[in-house]
Amino acid sequence: MTFKPFGLTLAATLIAGALVTLPAYAQSDASKSTITITHAQGTTEVPVNPQKVFTYDLAALDTLDALGIEVDGVPAAVYPEHLSKYAGDDYEKIGSLFEPDYEAVNAAQPDLIIVAARSSTAYEELSKIAPTIDLSNAWDNFVPSIKANSEIIGEIFSKQDEVAALEAELDAKIASVQAKAADLGSVFIVLTSGGKVTAYGPGSRFGFVHDTLGLTPAIEDVDAATHGEAISFEFILETSPDWIIAIDRDAGVGSTDGASARQTLDNALVHETNAWKNDRIVYIDPVRWYIVNGGLANLNAIAGNLDAALTAE
Repeated sequence: MTFKPFGLTLAATLIAGALVTLPAYAQSDASKSTITITHAQGTTEVPVNPQKVFTYDLAALDTLDALGIEVDGVPAAVYPEHLSKYAGDDYEKIGSLFEPDYEAVNAAQPDLIIVAARSSTAYEELSKIAPTIDLSNAWDNFVPSIKANSEIIGEIFSKQDEVAALEAELDAKIASVQAKAADLGSVFIVLTSGGKVTAYGPGSRFGFVHDTLGLTPAIEDVDAATHGEAISFEFILETSPDWIIAIDRDAGVGSTDGASARQTLDNALVHETNAWKNDRIVYIDPVRWYIVNGGLANLNAIAGNLDAALTAE
């Protein structure tokens, strides 16, 4: 993304007979050090080590926090424990995970804005206010996309070595799970919400469990929908996985209505599965998995916790 020097733009505008207001970042000092970033929606010229950073993506926030990078604006959201400080008043709230507060963002004039999947449709409008990059993760290329987006953050903030260290730590944890995967049997990923159950498989939102960690899917042909493919308890019994990874969506979004994942899966049909009989249902942190769903430090924790849970007897 390139911009004409303010003086030339002003002159051209006066000749045309009308004066327009340019984004503040287009009027900034041309000598300021910048870097061209290629991201999910194109390329953007951003300042090196930007001072005021806003992010709508909690995965990016997780990486920024792990790298010790100060963030000024975040969405109003449910935060995992390790990011709970961002829920407080010390950080400006700039909208929701999906919908920016454009007035607040414009008034604050940040140096960098980060969006991702949930907020990606706001990219164009936010780009009119400040340099904006889209760090969406790819479900079917999950871990590599998280690494690539983390490396972008490392490049912008001169934290390449720190990113490399976190990546090495993650690779070690992934290798630990992969080494045990073949002996664990079949694994079924389910999400519960409002007493109903949906399933995930390879290439889906949580497909990295199979695609990268190497855990054997209990069933291959699952629709890779955002909230999973609806299934019945009879289907779970027929599949009879050796392990069930359960994600409680209601708990993840902060809802106390309806049955929890533990209550939902505690029924006669699920009781007949290998997973239930062998006490191999893993109830994971739904905020880390469902809400953050990325981030280099977060994925390190997910891989480590899952490794421990799957090998515990």
